[in-house]
Amino acid sequence: GMRKTILYIAMSLDGYIADRDGGVAWLAGDGSSPDHPGSYPRFYESIDTVILGYATYRQIVTELFPDGWIYQGKTSYVLTHRRERPAGDVIFTDEEIAGLITRLKAAEGRDIWICGGADIVNQLIDRRLIDRYHLTIIPTILGSGLRLFGTRDEEQRLRLVSTETYNGMTDLVFEPREPL
Repeated sequence: GMRKTILYIAMSLDGYIADRDGGVAWLAGDGSSPDHPGSYPRFYESIDTVILGYATYRQIVTELFPDGWIYQGKTSYVLTHRRERPAGDVIFTDEEIAGLITRLKAAEGRDIWICGGADIVNQLIDRRLIDRYHLTIIPTILGSGLRLFGTRDEEQRLRLVSTETYNGMTDLVFEPREPL
């Protein structure tokens, strides 16, 4: 079938994806099964394209994984108005997001990872362009920080596809419910 756009992201129990300084050191389980691989390796095999914003890209290359592009071998689209030259598998683009996603979904390939940040995620939610929500709930109440979900004008009903628990974290997988 057609490739899916999948929001695969971790958030605190109270809905944050980063602390107030943008930090993600709290993105960890409770230590109950530290050797469990979790869902990421399997998910990563299922995608060939990564969509991310410039701030997320900068954090990955400067703070998190400075030794080389972590998503080597996947095509990564960084949404930005900055004029940057393509770097290996990374394409910088100011193409309108809905058009980009629609174009990618129509092409052959594996699924498309919506990686972040929140601004891109919320633009895609508003346009109903996310086919699957794969949220890893971290056993932490952060209290403040960068929220995953913004406010919106209309509700969107989802159906629960699966759950998985490992190392104190819970994966909740939802897909949009067709309107009745």
